Amino acid sequence: MTHSGADPDGPAGRRAAAERAEAAAFRAELGLDHLIDVHTHFMPERVLTKVWAYFDTAGPLVGRSWPITYRTEEHRRLELLRGFGVRAFTAMLYPHRPAMARWLNDWAADFAARTPDCLHTATFFAEPSAPDDARRALEQGARVFKCHLQVGAFDPLDPVLDPVWGLLADTGTPVVTHCGSGPVPGPFTGPDRIGRLLDRHPRLRLVVAHLGMPEYTEFLALAERHPALLLDTTMAFTAFTEADAPFPRAALPRLAALGDRVLLGTDFPNIPYPYPEALRALERTGLGTDWLRAVCHDNAARLFGL
Repeated sequence: MTHSGADPDGPAGRRAAAERAEAAAFRAELGLDHLIDVHTHFMPERVLTKVWAYFDTAGPLVGRSWPITYRTEEHRRLELLRGFGVRAFTAMLYPHRPAMARWLNDWAADFAARTPDCLHTATFFAEPSAPDDARRALEQGARVFKCHLQVGAFDPLDPVLDPVWGLLADTGTPVVTHCGSGPVPGPFTGPDRIGRLLDRHPRLRLVVAHLGMPEYTEFLALAERHPALLLDTTMAFTAFTEADAPFPRAALPRLAALGDRVLLGTDFPNIPYPYPEALRALERTGLGTDWLRAVCHDNAARLFGL
């Protein structure tokens, strides 16, 4: 099911209206006017088209059927996201090879300039230009970075990245990092290297995407040990994810205790279910209204000064 049409009286328009109503009901239950989503994807069209094609073929890093729910034009995707009440979001983008990061960052700077509700997002790759690329992106106004260890298949402990991590730690810039081994492990995913990275850079505001799926408890342990570490909820607790990588219910009290360091993420538009499912899945944890309000708005508002 995709949202390719904008006709309010057509099937796509009716689905969109129903989803807006569901998201509005969720916000009303929490007493929130808006949501902040720290894990959404906006990319150059030709890059996003290739990403969608990869999902369509259930590529090796996906490992299962993965229909894209919100496969539509950029302006329509923005319309849909804002319609769910999202007042701030990111443009997560990432290189899969060298010599991509700088031009991705240039595109992201332009996107942020024409999209005021986007938190200006940048990225980097393990290559000699990485320190200059990161510094240049910060000078352009980047407020958050994306680091995808699974797709990039690089070691976060690569010496070439040490100045990058140091710079981001010194500037307090959050880095949303896909470092867990789901849905398919990469050569450098998992908690071990991240733990060693945080030992080197304890002030680094690393945001572990997907709650570290499937190594949930190991990443919870890292968060308990490192007070600067945060987690995002991207795809966690949804029926799609629970089928293959269920969150251990015995660990819910530990997640509750970290409630001031958990952020809403969704992976919009690259999700195989409607956006409100991501919200209701969090509700099904039973962690309560205060936890949900903090996760869906307050923690990110504090992190980004919104």
